Amino acid sequence: MNSSRRHHLKSLILSIAAKWIDEEVKEIAAAKEAYMSENCPKPSLSGDQAALMEACKKMHSLIDKMDEERYDLENKVGKANKEIEDLRIKMVDVGGVKKPALKRVRMSADAMLKALLGSKHTVNMDLRAGLKQVKKEVKEEPAEAAGDWRKNIEDKADRKKMFETT
Repeated sequence: MNSSRRHHLKSLILSIAAKWIDEEVKEIAAAKEAYMSENCPKPSLSGDQAALMEACKKMHSLIDKMDEERYDLENKVGKANKEIEDLRIKMVDVGGVKKPALKRVRMSADAMLKALLGSKHTVNMDLRAGLKQVKKEVKEEPAEAAGDWRKNIEDKADRKKMFETT
């Protein structure tokens, strides 16, 4: 299809859409006018003060009635919106959040930290390099403690004599 044919079809579609929009606007205006004439009749302002007071009372009662209808409709719309939001949340819950498949990265910890912190920072993951060297001291336990207890009886007998001399 050449460009002139495409342009012609596009202009026809746009003109038909414009006619439909105009018709819809006219229908909405006619429906509004019919509703207003049915529910809100024009007041007759001729007459004495009592007649005007009666007309004002009728208008106030009509206004109250319209406010009640408006309030009811607002509540219905609010409930519908809340229900729609709940259904959207349920849809998300049922569908779940798709997690992307993670790719395996073959990189050492040093290279990863260098990539995160930049090339200015030199990071060393060898944690043992900064520790002090400590030599272990081996405690030598006396061999006598593990030996026979009867060897020291004579030494203890002398002590016993010191306390028994009275």
